[in-house]
Amino acid sequence: MRSLGGKRSRTRTTRKRGRYSGFESSPRDASDLAFDATLRAAAPFQQTRENHRRAIAEPAAQAREANAPALHLRPEDYQKKVRVRRAANLIIFVVDASWSMAVSERMEATKGAILSLLTDAYQRRDRVGMIVFQKDRATLVLPPTNSVELAQKMLTNLPVGGKTPLAAGLWLAYATIEREVRRMPEMVPLLVILTDGAGNVSMGDMPPQVEAYHIAEQIRDEKLGQTPIRSIVINMESADYDKGLAQALADHLGGICFNLASLQAGSLLAMVRERLVS
Repeated sequence: MRSLGGKRSRTRTTRKRGRYSGFESSPRDASDLAFDATLRAAAPFQQTRENHRRAIAEPAAQAREANAPALHLRPEDYQKKVRVRRAANLIIFVVDASWSMAVSERMEATKGAILSLLTDAYQRRDRVGMIVFQKDRATLVLPPTNSVELAQKMLTNLPVGGKTPLAAGLWLAYATIEREVRRMPEMVPLLVILTDGAGNVSMGDMPPQVEAYHIAEQIRDEKLGQTPIRSIVINMESADYDKGLAQALADHLGGICFNLASLQAGSLLAMVRERLVS
């Protein structure tokens, strides 16, 4: 169970591993007991419980006062340890590679951001992947990795051109995150989507834009345990032609939206890191 994100995220876990950072009430559950907190919870009731014990004790029992318990502990006093662990972040870039936008600018900025993240991930156990969608399909061009060498090799030549299967890109992103988090449950996922938000190819019978928003809402509502999938949408449409579709996509994802002017490798890296620690 994770409750926080961040660079090498400090996450809350239900496993009996990790640093003891606090406690919470756990009536009748003595697993991973926080003894100090349990004793403090029981302390205010000791005199009342001792008086009650004496009132109901038989004369023979009263004669054995030396053997009376020093502490009256009850199941409702139990306090369970709250533990936190350092966990890796999972950052998935989803890039629109259609001809609808400035492809070369988008690709170069994305490559720079991914390689910057991977340099940091090499030491921090973060994993970074990249999905490209174009024509009638989405492709996982960089499976989640923390290998800078592999990323450089995979990012050398990326396909561009064609229509915009936005829904397929979102669906593949969700499937990739689900697979990684099930394999490594402590992962904290973040989705970074670079698009103008205009889909024109469907996977099924729904209109393309409706289908994309439907999948976006599924991503928003999916917790994969206790962790929501956080999202950033980078609006690649120029201000003169912007119809608000990127912002609408961010709204359906429950994420935030930035515009093209912010898209430089350094600033994109900063946005990603800020979102992870927010």
